[in-house]
Amino acid sequence: MRRLKRAAQIALTRSLGLKSGERLVVVTDRFCRRIGQAFFTEGRRLGAQVILVEMPPLKEHGNEPPPIIATILKHCDIFVIPTLKSITHTKARREANLYGARGITLPGITEDIFVRTIPIDYKKLHRLTLKLAALITGARKARIISDIGTDLYLDLSHRTAHADTGLVTKPGSFSNLPAGEAYIAPISADGYLVIDGSIASIGLLRRPIKVWIEEGKMKEVEGDRGRFRRLFEGLGPAAQTVGELGVGTNQKARLVGNILEDEKAAGTVHIAFGDNLGFGGNNSAEIHIDCLIKKPTLYLDDKMIIDNGNILL
Repeated sequence: MRRLKRAAQIALTRSLGLKSGERLVVVTDRFCRRIGQAFFTEGRRLGAQVILVEMPPLKEHGNEPPPIIATILKHCDIFVIPTLKSITHTKARREANLYGARGITLPGITEDIFVRTIPIDYKKLHRLTLKLAALITGARKARIISDIGTDLYLDLSHRTAHADTGLVTKPGSFSNLPAGEAYIAPISADGYLVIDGSIASIGLLRRPIKVWIEEGKMKEVEGDRGRFRRLFEGLGPAAQTVGELGVGTNQKARLVGNILEDEKAAGTVHIAFGDNLGFGGNNSAEIHIDCLIKKPTLYLDDKMIIDNGNILL
């Protein structure tokens, strides 16, 4: 528990800039209970007004939390949410930020990931991620290719990229922890996506999954035994729409089968299907499923930014 408390203390002070007397809400579930308890204990030790709330586990990433949780989040200074499933891309989280709360979500966080990836140089990560986000914002198009068959074009016109840097000190600001990602909501996408890293709710892949994308929509899937398809059953076309292009920037993150860490690994690229209302898109869906490419080559307009998994900045 000592290492958990140390990581929680670093997150509260270095990432969130917690001040004595601030109202801190910790929302967790039974899977992340010990991490939630560490945040509660350290928050109280640092002088915050803290409440700890445990909610039932959500069924899937992107599902809304119970209404009482959404209400509580609107009436705090800081929220910290270590849970098995993500509420990052939910109305509840977006509205909490609109009300002025700042906070972090840690979906799928494990104790190993927590103690290993939270103690980092947030200022260095901030600089790299902001630089990459600026390049993505300035581009009209992106192309992702890989040795195993990815060849995907994305229209980024008139969209703004966001930087998940882990520095969350201003009212209304937000980040995942572990942090380290520049991401954008594309207008559309066309081509082949070969997923060879990991997928949210599935984990590391033994065999690649090939997805044909046309006008931003998932059209055909090859090499899948049903797990991938089942994630989208009954959720309509919005769930099968490309919602995000993300690029990992965290040098401490690695592929472990947990998308929270995997998508932050420096030099990886992920494409998400589903909701993107929280970062400039207009696709409303019940889920948000990240799909990771391990060693991509990424072009922004005609400039190579990543070469076979190596960031060229």
